[in-house]
Amino acid sequence: MSNSTMNPDFRTDEWNQAAENAKEAAATVGKAASHAAAATGAMASQAVSDVGRRADDMAARAGAGLQELGDRLGRQSPQSGILGSASQGLAEAVRSSGQYVEKAKLSGMSDDLADIIRRNPLPSVLIAICVGWFVARKL
Repeated sequence: MSNSTMNPDFRTDEWNQAAENAKEAAATVGKAASHAAAATGAMASQAVSDVGRRADDMAARAGAGLQELGDRLGRQSPQSGILGSASQGLAEAVRSSGQYVEKAKLSGMSDDLADIIRRNPLPSVLIAICVGWFVARKL
């Protein structure tokens, strides 16, 4: 007779050992999954950060381009008279818009927009509805 048929405690010990091994394996898999999830989260966070940084860089370049356009408009448009003052006002508006875009970048502009929406919720909702309606009409 084998040792396992003679002693019922031997089978219990085997089952207990198998259960303990399964618990340890499950804990190891759980830890590995947790580490994998943390690493994936860190990689996703880094990717989002990189995209945000690139978007801010592009916005800064666009702002510099707007400033340059404003400068060109100011140099090439009439300098006097009604047309001159209108074109110089437009050039200054384009130039100052470029400065804002370059300094605030995309992240700053989104913060400013959120602040405007927070201070003016009803007009913001109405504008969003109108924009949605116009976009739906064009599709």
